[in-house]
Amino acid sequence: MILRKWDDLPDKMKNESVRRYYDALQRKKISLLVKRVFDIIFGLFILIVILPFLLIIGVVIKIDSKGPIMFRQVRVTQYGKRFRIYKFRTMVNNAEKIGAQITAKDDNRITKVGRVLRKYRLDEFPQVFNIISGDMSFVGARPEVEKYVEKYTEEMMATLLLPAGVTSEASIEFKDEEKILTNAENIDRIYLEVVLPEKMKINIKNMGSFSFFNDLKIMVRTVLVMAR
Repeated sequence: MILRKWDDLPDKMKNESVRRYYDALQRKKISLLVKRVFDIIFGLFILIVILPFLLIIGVVIKIDSKGPIMFRQVRVTQYGKRFRIYKFRTMVNNAEKIGAQITAKDDNRITKVGRVLRKYRLDEFPQVFNIISGDMSFVGARPEVEKYVEKYTEEMMATLLLPAGVTSEASIEFKDEEKILTNAENIDRIYLEVVLPEKMKINIKNMGSFSFFNDLKIMVRTVLVMAR
């Protein structure tokens, strides 16, 4: 994983706030390379291990409700690139057309099987394909939809220097995000004005102290939190 040259970054990322984090990452090229190699090797290993579970979950989803097994949504990752994130479908078909893009805990669009998958984060399993392809990493700021990225401050744009991640310190701290949004009159507004800025403070802080070792610690913390 090699950073692009500064002049090759998208214009919207070329500001002094981003430059500070860019220069810091430039001094950690070995860690970035190890991070990418780890994503590929460990991603392939995880895929082999969970493949039977992917098949079983897919069958259960199909039996439980009408619609596709996979949920694919356009998100934003490194350098502002758009990609389709893979997740198991946990809501009724075409749920985005009948509600917000952010989900609350008691959202009636969630299926019976979907509630179980969400509770244990099993719906995230298919993202291993995004990791292997390079659109995501095991650790990094969670990928947002375009309409939220358009609201990023100059400093928030620094999070797009690295691929989006499956987990992060912010993800751990906001593991109960759906509960926070429950009963909100305007879920999108609360997420954009309250939740996202707090998550980004954590993401930006981690950008400044990036290391492959820190990534490993976050992965271990994630497993421990899920186990509890």
